[in-house]
Amino acid sequence: MNEPQLLGPRAHGEPCGQAQLKACAEDFQVDEVLDIDLAGEGEHLWLWVEKRGLNTEEAARRLARAAGLPQRAISYAGLKDRQALTRQWFSLHLPGKADPDLSAAEGPELAIRKAVRHRRKLQRGAHSANGFILRLTRLQADRAALEQRLRRIRAEGVPNYFGLQRFGIDGGNILQARDWAARRELPAQRNLRSRLLSAARSYLFNRVLAERVAAGSWNRAQVGDLLAFTDSRSFFPAGEAECADPRLAILDLHPTGPLWGLGESPAAAATRELEQGVADREGALCAWLGEAGLAHERRILRLPIDGLTWHYPDPDVLQLEFVLPAGCFATAVVRELVDLLPAGLTDYSCAF
Repeated sequence: MNEPQLLGPRAHGEPCGQAQLKACAEDFQVDEVLDIDLAGEGEHLWLWVEKRGLNTEEAARRLARAAGLPQRAISYAGLKDRQALTRQWFSLHLPGKADPDLSAAEGPELAIRKAVRHRRKLQRGAHSANGFILRLTRLQADRAALEQRLRRIRAEGVPNYFGLQRFGIDGGNILQARDWAARRELPAQRNLRSRLLSAARSYLFNRVLAERVAAGSWNRAQVGDLLAFTDSRSFFPAGEAECADPRLAILDLHPTGPLWGLGESPAAAATRELEQGVADREGALCAWLGEAGLAHERRILRLPIDGLTWHYPDPDVLQLEFVLPAGCFATAVVRELVDLLPAGLTDYSCAF
């Protein structure tokens, strides 16, 4: 499956040029933002871990082996890219135990920067946001157009598409999900089941968002929408009064799209009609998600970009810094700026 099928149209026009992302790990840096005051005592050891060329699950396994713990004793808030330099929290459940020697887990790919005790384990989704530092190298773009586009997305946000990495190589996760859905079965392996259900929900959300972008309604509320605040998982229906709420204009309140699960969309009017149209075209996937017991949830259609700044360390390098809500993709921002040159991350020694 190609990119347009998995994502959708851009909102702010054609790319301003092209560039490379992730020529080395330091070109894609992510810092987890966790607004929790750690107690300094308790049966859980929280670790601030820096890793490169290593995904979150691999890091968790490495920590478990070094600590002599089962995998289930290791917790983390969110998944971070392998092809990046990332810093995130993990917690180890150590009831009645001293801090273990974790030196065997460390090396060029993983370093423990901080260790603090706390009374509770780290829950999935506990982080509030992620901070990004991205370097776009081999930049070939119209500088004036790029500056104008950056100012526009800072003011208006971008479509909150799930990134291509959610769907696997060439959309393989969606192809597998369709196969399981056609058989009305679920994989027995927990990680595979979770990955395919997540990919299916993300794909359906992207299809709805793509239609809203094409219609020009992705960034404005319409009667029948379900609205949500940036940092909230709850939502409420939009009538005429709600569509005039000034918090929409300052990117604090947003229209939402469906994360499919049990039941029909709770949206109304034209929004419900659009979402039901996607559901009708993807009936097997929608039914499969419901049969898996997932509840219907919502995700904001518009992605606000907090604290966006940029500069040019070299004439052909653009550095971006910004913060996104948890669960949102930095590549959704980059996609509205430039086309990415095809290149994998290969040099982990690149200096920042």
